Amino acid sequence: MGAVFFYHLTRNPLERTLPVLIEKALQAGWSVEVRGTQSDGLKDLDQSLWKTPEDGFLPHALADTPEAEHSPVVLSLAPVIPPRNCIMSVHSATITPEEINTAARVCVLFDGHDEAALHHARQQWKSLTDAGCAAQYWSEADGTWQKKAEANAP
Repeated sequence: MGAVFFYHLTRNPLERTLPVLIEKALQAGWSVEVRGTQSDGLKDLDQSLWKTPEDGFLPHALADTPEAEHSPVVLSLAPVIPPRNCIMSVHSATITPEEINTAARVCVLFDGHDEAALHHARQQWKSLTDAGCAAQYWSEADGTWQKKAEANAP
């Protein structure tokens, strides 16, 4: 049974934070799905991931390309089949309790300067924790990532 980690982005943009989390997931041996809600947004992330990290390479593919089947990281608008070990929600993509219970890790990254994203993240937190999912809320407001809240700890 997995857990969902909410990352409240206030200092670093998604394009800077996402590659760090993807690298950690790959180091843990997980395959990754980056789920978004906007095709253009995923295409922008695709281009950004080709440029980071500066000293390495993050193998990834958009879900609608032939490379996706063999890529450890897939950017998608819908759940990937077969499911990946780690799901990263961006641009307010919805995650279900069932996905959290079957994935090794779920990350919800949201822009702290976007009221709609904040509202969606708060709704997700409430619905997922009400469903009994283990959840952690992380903030970078003080300059380093700090766990600010936890619910339904295993």
